[in-house]
This record gives sequence, structure tokens and C-alpha cells, in this order.
Amino acid sequence: MGVAKSPPAVRQIRMGQNVPMTISADDSGPVRIVTAVLRDGDRVLLCHRSAGRRWYPDVWDLPGGHVEEGEDPKESLVRELREELGVTASEPSSPPMHEIRTATFDMQIWLIDRWTGTPVNAAPDEHDAVAWFETSDLDSLRLAHESYLSMLTAVLVT
Repeated sequence: MGVAKSPPAVRQIRMGQNVPMTISADDSGPVRIVTAVLRDGDRVLLCHRSAGRRWYPDVWDLPGGHVEEGEDPKESLVRELREELGVTASEPSSPPMHEIRTATFDMQIWLIDRWTGTPVNAAPDEHDAVAWFETSDLDSLRLAHESYLSMLTAVLVT
């Protein structure tokens, strides 16, 4: 007979443009997240999170997701790009280009500029759109995290 476990505590944080995000808080530490900046010349691909999403609703975000138990972050990134965009990317050989660490999550962000396949919205339950944006488009977007604007602008300048 198993011991009943109490549900994990829940806390709410605010990220980016004061977007609420509720995540479970348990003893396992911060949630590990991997994301990618897909760059095609002078544009980057972003995913629009559906307005009904529990976390980060109605904002433009990077494709990616949670690192599964026992999974290497680079393997997780490749899996997430396949699941969300239907593309195949090789595991990154370099370290992440950017990291965001908070009390509740650690996010690693890789620059990906080579993949096979055409990116599509392969996860319509998570995103209601995917689109390419140039630097001049970014200012008008409601982005999921406040550091995305400067990071994406820098990626498009190089």
C-alpha cells in the first residue's frame, strides 16, 4: 500500500510584460526548459502561445519545452523542435547562447540556423500560430520574456 502524497505547492510569478505564470513548486528544484532561436538569414521564428494556455498565454515565445527526466538538454531541444515545428535539427555542439535563471525555472536558449524540413505549427494545442519576424517587427510584439527583444535583435545583427 502506497503512502498518499500531498499535491505540490503552487506559486505564481510574473514574467515579461507582467504575464502571470503558475508553476508547481516541489523539492526537485527549478523546472529545466530548453528553447531555440531559429534564424533564417535576417529573420527569426517565433510561436504564438494560444490565449487559453495556462502559462504565458497570448504571447510570442521561442519554440521549446521542458527537459524530461533523464534527458540531456540538447536531446530535449531536438525533440521539442520536432514535436512543435516538425523540423529536424542536430544536437547543438556549442553551449547555449543565453540562459535565464529564476527561482522557479532555468531556461537554456540555443541559436539554431540549420535544420531540415519546413517549420509548421505541429503543436496547435500549444500555439495558434508560428511566424517569421525581422528586427523591425519585434518591437510591436508581446514577447514572453523581457530579455527576448534585445537577444533577438542582437542575433539578427550578427
